[in-house]
Amino acid sequence: MMLPFITKQLPLMDDIAAKPIEKTKAQSFIDNISEYVQIYLKLGAVNATEKATVVATVALTTTILSVLFLFTLLFAGLGMAIWLGDTWSDIKAGYFAVAGLYVLLALLFMSLRKKMIFPYLRDHIIKKIYE
Repeated sequence: MMLPFITKQLPLMDDIAAKPIEKTKAQSFIDNISEYVQIYLKLGAVNATEKATVVATVALTTTILSVLFLFTLLFAGLGMAIWLGDTWSDIKAGYFAVAGLYVLLALLFMSLRKKMIFPYLRDHIIKKIYE
């Protein structure tokens, strides 16, 4: 005659034999997830570095071009002031005319900055970031 507690323990032996296989599957799954997360983080770092490089390059290029443009504007303004002064036979009048032109350009810039200039610059920067 068999004892009831012995028959109840037999399925437990099957469970013990199956647990290493399940543990191996679980460990493999955890390893795969861990590797996936590490690769995903490295990819994110590479993407962030690429975006930062693009933004830095655009900023550097814009700065260099701005400085060159300012020098061009300065010398063109000086040349125009001298030319107008010679034409009008009054050097001071030539300089004041060019200064007035710069004031008009500054007022135009200030009036258009919120409607046209800032949105254009913002869209350009965002487009460069997401390229």
